[in-house]
Amino acid sequence: MSDSQNDTNLAASPNPADERRMQLAALIPEAFSEGRLDLAALKRALGEGAVLEGGERYALTWAGKSDAYKVLQTPSTATVRPERDKSVNFDRAEHVFIEGENLEVLKVLQKAYFGKVKLIYIDPPYNTGSDSFIYPDRFQESKEDYLRRINDLADDGTLMREGFFRKNSKESGHYHSNWLSMMLPRLYIARNLLREDGVIFVSCDDNEVHNLRCLMNEIFGEENFIAQMVWEGASKNTADQIGTDHEYVLVFARLRTSVPKTWKLSKDGVDPVLREVSRLKAKHGKNFDAASEELAGWFRSMKATQSFAHRRFRYIDQIGVYKEDDPTAPGGRKFKLINPKTNEEIPLRANRGWAFDQIEFDRMVGDGRISFITPTSIMVRRYLHETDYTTPQSVFYQPARSASERLEKFLGGAYFSYPKDEEVIRQFVEMATEKEDDDCIVMDFFAGSATTAHAVLDQNARDGGARKAILIQLPEPVDTEEIKKAGFDSIADISRERFKKRIRMVEGSLDLVASSEGIGMKSFVLAPSNFKQWRGDGIETGEELAEQIQLFAKSEKESATVEDMLYELLLKFGQELITPIETLEVGGGQVFAIHGRQMLFVLESFTQEMIVPLVEMKPREIITIDGVFNDSDMLKSNLDLHCRDAGIRFTCV
Repeated sequence: MSDSQNDTNLAASPNPADERRMQLAALIPEAFSEGRLDLAALKRALGEGAVLEGGERYALTWAGKSDAYKVLQTPSTATVRPERDKSVNFDRAEHVFIEGENLEVLKVLQKAYFGKVKLIYIDPPYNTGSDSFIYPDRFQESKEDYLRRINDLADDGTLMREGFFRKNSKESGHYHSNWLSMMLPRLYIARNLLREDGVIFVSCDDNEVHNLRCLMNEIFGEENFIAQMVWEGASKNTADQIGTDHEYVLVFARLRTSVPKTWKLSKDGVDPVLREVSRLKAKHGKNFDAASEELAGWFRSMKATQSFAHRRFRYIDQIGVYKEDDPTAPGGRKFKLINPKTNEEIPLRANRGWAFDQIEFDRMVGDGRISFITPTSIMVRRYLHETDYTTPQSVFYQPARSASERLEKFLGGAYFSYPKDEEVIRQFVEMATEKEDDDCIVMDFFAGSATTAHAVLDQNARDGGARKAILIQLPEPVDTEEIKKAGFDSIADISRERFKKRIRMVEGSLDLVASSEGIGMKSFVLAPSNFKQWRGDGIETGEELAEQIQLFAKSEKESATVEDMLYELLLKFGQELITPIETLEVGGGQVFAIHGRQMLFVLESFTQEMIVPLVEMKPREIITIDGVFNDSDMLKSNLDLHCRDAGIRFTCV
């Protein structure tokens, strides 16, 4: 199909409400009349008993919830501008860093990344009473009124600067409401970005975990809840009535039935245990009881394992460290098991079966792998070193201080307080993604110190995976002159520097299994659109209308560069920021091509001589900006006619 168009749908980001209406109309067309939802028809289609109207019901609500949905449904006209000087290997990079307010950036990315992200990890503000974040604090006003009031709108209405941060004090009458209004639109778009088999991990603490769980139930569906993990050691141990030294990580799926039923962690995560066992065996020799007793003390005092589950491997014998395990299993074998030492039958528990047969049992007895608690009661020894993988546990330990110390050493200074631990996030990446997945995208839109990027790069280095990271961080000012003297004016600067430094280390390391192909990071910054936004409001006379039309003789702004426009159009046409771009010379003019030359962009100039060779390339689509035709409607029409004849879609922006 060919059509020439000035696509007004490209002017702003998609509205999630529009997307939902289209999905509902496709599913239940009889519920719509002249493009609007007919509630009575919807009730008939679903069945009267399936529709809840009025009355008391279970729901999460707060002051400003409807306004939070309005904020979500307000399209963004912004874009992201490439920053080559802040990137690493820009042209072949497969990772992305974006500096800017995360809700606006998420809206900008929504069309290009809809349903493509495998894993999202975020560490949002915990709402401790001293956090600062964006929220509307007058619930009767619109987002636009709020932004104008605090003077944080750019010239085209785009949310740009960091000055809109507000401290959410516990004395506020809308303390919890403010936080929920901030989280709702971001989580909603996050769900849209997830693949069908995608998952999201959200860190939180006791301040809002109860509200967060309810909010995520509403957005993701309670049936898609996976776990509420407890991270011991993630917080400082407070000295109130009960010491608190844990946080939470809520895990939800986009569609739980599409997520693999089993997640595994490699035994790398328990190597500290194996190292300690080797030390104890060397120290105690064949005194295995003494070695086991010291190992138990090490577990208690050091809390050195990645998971409490590994503490069950607390005994040492000549083979290694083991745990005592149940010898029966549901659905196991039903037969008389004879103790070869006493010739007595070992009774089988009700509704259970043996996990082995008599021959295998006799072999395990000979190998010393059966513990005889009594002549008729046994346990099986399971050895840690024989376990390639372990099941992730909902409670795990990792001290927060170690992450701070590693980051300080990595960056050469104490530039970021309380970073998340990259080893824990790496384990989340390992759990929820597969190394064979070449299309795997991991996103963090509260990037902080770029822990998630570090974790993705580390996991790729371990298993040779090709996961791609996308990080978004607001340019929140740093809080000390010392950090500024180190060259960091904002948190985004720190985040980007860690991202870049880890990439260079991976690229330069010869002992890592990951290929350096694709290693790099494209840096972008949230910016106003490169194209003029039509302003129909305020036009009262024909002269004013004519003046506005004259301003739009060219759609692009005078300051717009070709590369800036190219990346904005990539996003608006649903293409990822790391899409490989081929630069061609066609008929004496410059053309940008993607996807095997199926999409062509002409953004600098256009001549009659370009038409035939462009059409002969047989692309699926040709996109131009209006300015390349230099006010020649005939030249534009000629290209349009050639495209129609060849079945090529032609779009003029």
